Amino acid sequence: MKTIEKLLLGILLITFTFTSIAQEKEEYKPVYLTVTTGHWSSDSNTDYSDWLKTEQEYFNKVTMKNDLIIGSGYYTHFFTADNSEVLFVSVYQNWEDIENSGEITSKLIEEGWPNEDERDAFFKKQSSYYSAMHSDEIYQTTKFRKPVKTTSKEPLIYYVKRNVLGEGGEGFNEYFENITMKNSFLKGYYTHRHRWGANSREAIEVFVFDKFADIENSFNETTKLVEAYWPDKEKRKEFFKSYSKIFSGHGDYIYQNVPELSK
Repeated sequence: MKTIEKLLLGILLITFTFTSIAQEKEEYKPVYLTVTTGHWSSDSNTDYSDWLKTEQEYFNKVTMKNDLIIGSGYYTHFFTADNSEVLFVSVYQNWEDIENSGEITSKLIEEGWPNEDERDAFFKKQSSYYSAMHSDEIYQTTKFRKPVKTTSKEPLIYYVKRNVLGEGGEGFNEYFENITMKNSFLKGYYTHRHRWGANSREAIEVFVFDKFADIENSFNETTKLVEAYWPDKEKRKEFFKSYSKIFSGHGDYIYQNVPELSK
């Protein structure tokens, strides 16, 4: 029996600039995210009519009842290079909970589908929606965040910026407090660093919006906020000369969540 584990986001092998800046009155305790990037099945005969119903059944019987999973999300392609992408994200308090969660999940599966034949049939059906190809990564959160607060049942837009660490640079905390946090179009914001996966220099920023158009609106507001905070062009130029060294490059990905599968 094989299912895709819910997974989006480490302690870097090199110093991540985020950790050396931004002081808070209360000690920030990071959490861990497991991210599985799966893909829809390429079989043209796949029947997706009961897909959401099937995933909700698993979500209700397993994910919601596993107390070691403190958060969970399901994200589908909106604007990326691969429209078959599906991200499964689970959040844990610590690394040990990631390891122990599997045993609890196994027990919940047996409790949820006590009949072995019915259990096998369910997971065969669930697996049919996805291809066997997937990749797994684990990330650790950082203190730079703006938690999403919404009661909306509509999907939110998640703009994921996958940065690669650069030479160092500085100014992230100043930019975060005076630009990012003041952007009215930004519903939520999260940062994560590599803990386990393919690229130890990866540093993730996740920007959450109500709708796709708000991404462009936020860019325009960012420009206004930057010009207001650094009215002197030379000082602005000097700041971004250092700031630009924090990352050496990035890739852009846009997803939308499935509200019914959010914990």
